Amino acid sequence: MKKLKECSLKELISTDGIKCECGKIHKMPIKRVEVGENALNSVPEILNELNIKKPFIICDQNTSKAAFPLLMPIFEENKIPYGIFQFEVEHLEPDEHAIGSIIMGFDQSCDGILAVGSGVINDLGKVIASTLEKPLATVATAPSMDGYGSNNASMIQNRLKVSLYYHCPEAIIADTRILQAAPFEMLQAGVGDMLAKYSSICEWRISHLITGEYYCENIADLVRDSLNKILNLADDLLKRDAKAVEEVFIGLLYTGLAMGYAGISRPASGLEHYFSHVWEMMNLERNKPSKLHGIQVAVGTLYTFQIWEELKKYKPDRQKANDFMQSFDDIKWQAMVHRIYGEIAAPNIIKTAQQEGRNDPELHQKRLNLIIDNWDQILEIVNSEMPEYERILSLMNKFSLPLSADDIGFSQKDAHDALIASREVRNKYVTSSLLWDLGLLYDIEFPKNSGLMGLE
Repeated sequence: MKKLKECSLKELISTDGIKCECGKIHKMPIKRVEVGENALNSVPEILNELNIKKPFIICDQNTSKAAFPLLMPIFEENKIPYGIFQFEVEHLEPDEHAIGSIIMGFDQSCDGILAVGSGVINDLGKVIASTLEKPLATVATAPSMDGYGSNNASMIQNRLKVSLYYHCPEAIIADTRILQAAPFEMLQAGVGDMLAKYSSICEWRISHLITGEYYCENIADLVRDSLNKILNLADDLLKRDAKAVEEVFIGLLYTGLAMGYAGISRPASGLEHYFSHVWEMMNLERNKPSKLHGIQVAVGTLYTFQIWEELKKYKPDRQKANDFMQSFDDIKWQAMVHRIYGEIAAPNIIKTAQQEGRNDPELHQKRLNLIIDNWDQILEIVNSEMPEYERILSLMNKFSLPLSADDIGFSQKDAHDALIASREVRNKYVTSSLLWDLGLLYDIEFPKNSGLMGLE
């Protein structure tokens, strides 16, 4: 049976799917991917294949500047009519207001969606295309994130960051002339998003061990292979080498496919992403713009590595964990959720957690038993999946990435709050969930620099 990492891009998006040892047939409804110099020349043919006679273009002021000088001449030459909605705001949020704005501006004579952009525009395109039941094609403008080929959209709903599952684009076009010219912070974000895969795969395996969550080694290995290829191109990426930019984009695309194959964001997202999600929600409450998601994820990844560097020296203490559970105060916990998430998002979080029994003492005891009984195996997983902290720190320094919450406009209290609130984002077993089970979650503090904290 052929491994996913051995498959070509054409095979990975085959309509027949790929039968896997995990028992599933991995399949994605992507019909066409074009990556490389002059990839935009394929747009007329792709629109025809998707039976789109008049696309409705979604973009913002930055993505239109990046792509339109190359894209619009193709539309004019081929006499392709189109409708358009361009966001003019400086900081676009993927929320109900953005979706409503597109719906109100939608040209009813259009029969398909063309999303021109990266993260937010890509996610908005998925939601709109699904809602209107129109085919979706995406023109990528930066190698900044891994969501191009995924079937989930990272949205803000009722001021809470959520993953909504719709469908991936039917076609993805990535012209390296545009990708090469992307702002450096976009390249930083792409690297930050990929560094997260070390901890996300590690947490996926640990969750499989502790909670029995579905896990596929074939998918995990595809992500590992993509990660290694991208990091091996780090020096060339810094030089904006065309081939390196192209390969990095493909690697990011593969991790998006991995999420689609798994049906969840697990293969590419864990605690490190939840740091970013919570920080974004904090900034929403404060009416402040956030850094690019991948850049915040990089800081979250470094913090996750710091935690595990200390956990590797820690021996689970059953008495400490039981004392923590016995002293758990639901009223104080609800107050904490309200304080961090705000009055709009908090009620839904609390309701969901109560329905899931997230704070249930009996379920805690079952997980604790499994943690203690399998601690050596957990550490083996960590050592096999996550390189040394210094390796991550070196890579982040190479790309001039921020190294702490202070570097991206947050306090150390915000870092601590994001950690303890990360467990409450949704029912996903991540490192903060493990810390909670061990009775350690509320005790952790992060240093102001890239040094390590200690666990008592």
